[in-house]
Amino acid sequence: MKTVLKALVLLVVVVAVLAVLVFTWIGSRGISARDDPSGLETVVARTMRRLAIPRGDRNRQNPVPATEEVLAAGRAHYADHCAACHANDGSGETQIGLGLYPKPPDMRLSATQSLTDGELFYLIENGVRLTGMPGWSTGTPEGEEASWHLVHFIRHLPEITQAELELMQEMNPRPPAEIRQQIEAERFLQGGDPPPSAPHAH
Repeated sequence: MKTVLKALVLLVVVVAVLAVLVFTWIGSRGISARDDPSGLETVVARTMRRLAIPRGDRNRQNPVPATEEVLAAGRAHYADHCAACHANDGSGETQIGLGLYPKPPDMRLSATQSLTDGELFYLIENGVRLTGMPGWSTGTPEGEEASWHLVHFIRHLPEITQAELELMQEMNPRPPAEIRQQIEAERFLQGGDPPPSAPHAH
């Protein structure tokens, strides 16, 4: 009985010391989302992510054939839904992406390209906790098919062409200010009040 009690006390002490170390480390680094995760954080996060994906899901094969039509559908879906954070080229170099913690990965690199089709599909459908990656599942066969299209497009990112990037720019959602300006210009062309001029800098 005394041995069990000593073991429990030792366990509580170890956990308490670890907790103090973690809080001290967090306190020394702060909670800024501008920092890059440390190497240890990256290794732990990727390991936990891999362990969190059920083996059956990891081993799934993409059931959708890789055709030009499927790639085009994936490209359009990506440009409209994913590019705001991940960038059209998959680099993650966007205003939103660079403000996230952790920042979106460069999906052209092996850390993403080495994932199985099933892992990519699972991450698209379910998201990743404690990151900016939401789960996009709609719970419908059509939604799953669209996610498989995205898997094909993510595989294509290392070879994406300049022509494709220009095409995607036309598909990217426009900011609200730009939409408002277009509506006001159209109203003016139809005989309405002129759009307000931009304020002058002083």
